[in-house]
Amino acid sequence: MITSNMADNESVECITEHERILQEIESTDTACVGPTLRSVYDDQPNAHKRFMEKLEVRIRNHDREIEKMCNFHHQGFVDAITELLKVRADAEKLMGQVTDTNRRLQDAGREVTAQTEEVIRCRIQQRNMTTTVERLQLCIPVLEMYSKLKEQLESKRYYAALKTMEQLEKVYIPRVSRYRFCQIMAENLPKLREDIKDISMSDLKDFLESIRKHSDKIGETAMKQAQQHRTFNSVVQKHDSGMGYTKPVYSLNGRTPTQHNGLAAEEGIDQPEEEGVEEDQSEEEVLTAQDLVDFSPVYRCLHIYTVLGDRETFENYYRKQRKKQARLVLQPQSNMQETVEGYRRYFNQIVGFFLVEDHVLHSTQGLLTRAFTDELWNMALSKITAVLRTHSGYGYPVNRLFDLLFEIRDQYNETLLKKWALVFREIFELDNYSPIPVETEEEYKSVVSRFPFHDAEIEKQDFPKKLPMSQSVPQIYVQVKEFIYASLKFSESLHRSWTEIDDMLRKSTNLLLTRTLSGCLQHLTKKPHIGLTELVQIIINTTHLEQACKYLEDFITNITNVSPETVHTTRLYGLSTFKDARHAAEGEIYTKLNQKIDEFIQLADYDWGMPESDGQASGYLMDLINFLRSTFQVFTHLPGKVAQTACMSACKHLSTSLMQMVLDSELKQISMGAVQQFNLDVIQCELFASSEPVPGFQGDTLQLAFIDLRQLLDLFMVWDWSTYLADYGQPTSKYLRVNPSTALALLEKMKDTSKKNTIFSQFRKNDRDKQKLIETVVKQLRSLVNGMSQHS
Repeated sequence: MITSNMADNESVECITEHERILQEIESTDTACVGPTLRSVYDDQPNAHKRFMEKLEVRIRNHDREIEKMCNFHHQGFVDAITELLKVRADAEKLMGQVTDTNRRLQDAGREVTAQTEEVIRCRIQQRNMTTTVERLQLCIPVLEMYSKLKEQLESKRYYAALKTMEQLEKVYIPRVSRYRFCQIMAENLPKLREDIKDISMSDLKDFLESIRKHSDKIGETAMKQAQQHRTFNSVVQKHDSGMGYTKPVYSLNGRTPTQHNGLAAEEGIDQPEEEGVEEDQSEEEVLTAQDLVDFSPVYRCLHIYTVLGDRETFENYYRKQRKKQARLVLQPQSNMQETVEGYRRYFNQIVGFFLVEDHVLHSTQGLLTRAFTDELWNMALSKITAVLRTHSGYGYPVNRLFDLLFEIRDQYNETLLKKWALVFREIFELDNYSPIPVETEEEYKSVVSRFPFHDAEIEKQDFPKKLPMSQSVPQIYVQVKEFIYASLKFSESLHRSWTEIDDMLRKSTNLLLTRTLSGCLQHLTKKPHIGLTELVQIIINTTHLEQACKYLEDFITNITNVSPETVHTTRLYGLSTFKDARHAAEGEIYTKLNQKIDEFIQLADYDWGMPESDGQASGYLMDLINFLRSTFQVFTHLPGKVAQTACMSACKHLSTSLMQMVLDSELKQISMGAVQQFNLDVIQCELFASSEPVPGFQGDTLQLAFIDLRQLLDLFMVWDWSTYLADYGQPTSKYLRVNPSTALALLEKMKDTSKKNTIFSQFRKNDRDKQKLIETVVKQLRSLVNGMSQHS
């Protein structure tokens, strides 16, 4: 009974377990069914069979449920299919209607589409028209302003035209600068400005010619006014001796020069006459300067050049022309002393000239300066004195005055030297230190007319060509001649013999060359911005200036007509001056060249512990050699042995710098790979030296600059210590240039306690013989070094 109950209990448990397993199979993912099925086989032996029976029962139950569900929904499915068949006919009918509607819609829309495209074209045209109107509205003011500019130019209203140009450039043209007609306008404006300058300058030339013609009449007018002034003052003094009333010596249109308004004259406004001197003292009406000369061209030209930013050019031109006219005015006619009228005309011209200058001085701002008019007046005084002394002989002794002038001549020369020092420095500052290009025969003649240059080879060349010196050479030569003229102007008035004047001129010129010009050249070569190319050109320049000294001597001889063979004739010291300057420039070349080499050396970045070389030379060294090649190409134009000396100096400095690099005390270790890399760089230096960068070296002279490095590197690369030690001290030694201390220092750097990346790494640790050999070499080298120190 108990057994039966136990079997029943087991059966119930088995059934319950099967239910659980079936539920897990139904509810678990397919990937996880494995463990559940495994539990069926792991149970009792008959459990699998009972489970299969249970599974069949469960399957039949599910099939019955599916069948019930299908029976339940079958009628609805049949009804749905029936309804769908009915709808198909309606759908086909609807499709036909939709197709027909689409066709009619397309036919109707085709015309709408065409009209829409037409509307789009019209809108585009309308937009383009609007854009065109807008652009025209921007362009019309520009065209109006340009038309206004043309009208102003035609009516000779040049100042207003300049203002219009300024508005066009700054306001109007930038708004429409992308149009070609505006670009043409913009390109034409500078030409119009130049046209205005040319026109105003032409008017100025007419003005200068006018005042040149009327200077005697203006002076005569001033003389009459001065006479009336004196007559009036004498009458006043008789009636009232206590009054100190005075009037200006002369006036222009009833105004003193300080009252004159230059701007009013430019605009053409007539100045009202004021009551001036007592005109009733003379029945004849006295004409003023402005009655004879229209000053408006000078004011207009000054104003135009000021607006155009070129006032300095105008001022220099005006002053230069007036200086020329002053010389003409001060030059008397040959028969002046024959009549009183000749003297009167001479003085009237001088007074009229300075009356105009004083008027321009006070009626303009800065066109003339008091210093300039004083300079003209001093020149006039000197010339007038010489003229009176020549054409009259009143018998008054003036020898003491001449002696005084002779004593202050040295002070005058010092002033001239200071002035010309500034002139020379400005010339050097503005020079481009490039050979003078000449495009045509006229340009060539222009240069050689200012500087005595003769070279048959260059003369044979076709144009365009270049002259070897730079622009400062003819300028310096011309300024030296100007200095001689300036010195002569003072000396010729001292009533000395021409022999004495010749001697004074030569001494003054010597001071100019040996002190002033030499100092300027020395200062020039020391300037930081003067590089190698400039120094080369300076040397070439000094060579041509040195050659020109004989022409300066001839120039002085032609002036004084004193033969150079005359006893005690002073010679020019220009040769030594230019040689000293050239030597200074050469020294600067060597210094700057070595500085450039040092800059490249500082870029060296060796890996002193590299296991093996890169197989090619270092980049910094190749850059250095390329720099030296290009530099020495320029040096070929240098005279004499300068190029060879510079090249040898550079190679020696490079060799010394490389040697110092490997022997630097801060460098503790060097691998054999680094020595090999360093050797590749030295080979490039030797190849450069053997390529004849500068012609003129004999044999391997230039390569010998690297002989110390070569023998040292060969010793270490070949490891030829036995030969070195055996031949040491003999003149025929293969390593004669290798100093034992140098070899020892480099060998010490190649030691490494870690036995890595050095020459010692190729020896095995048990290779005692080679170790001893190295130690023996070190000991012998130390012995040689100690022996040298004891011997010394």
